[in-house]
Amino acid sequence: MGQCREVSGAPREESNAIPKVKSGLPSAQEQVRLITASLDDDKAEDVVVVDLVGKASFADFMVIATGRSDRQVGAMADHLIRKLKAEGIGQVPAEGMGQRDWVLLDSGDVVVHLFRPEVRSFYNLEKLWSDEPAQARAERIA
Repeated sequence: MGQCREVSGAPREESNAIPKVKSGLPSAQEQVRLITASLDDDKAEDVVVVDLVGKASFADFMVIATGRSDRQVGAMADHLIRKLKAEGIGQVPAEGMGQRDWVLLDSGDVVVHLFRPEVRSFYNLEKLWSDEPAQARAERIA
């Protein structure tokens, strides 16, 4: 808790950021900061930020986090939706709020995956999106 790993580089500084489409909306980097702070407040575990620039066109960043129970996952998602809307992001689609094993939130620039531990371990999104070679990953884990 309280720590955030970055899989594919740190969020870029504002000077390197892609310009905002609408004035007044938080940039992708600002959204990542807001999201990771909210997850930290909600005691999320193993928060990971994946830089998707150059890898995917659907978002600039992916944030992955674990909640200890379906109730915690749902609460984290609800808090994020409220905080993002308060920052001017009107539409924050959420998938999986019924079961809350895996909740996906999409702010446009940032996609957030919230998992229960066993579901996160099954899908292992960090491995899928990491550009770290398999050998280096194995050495780092060992």
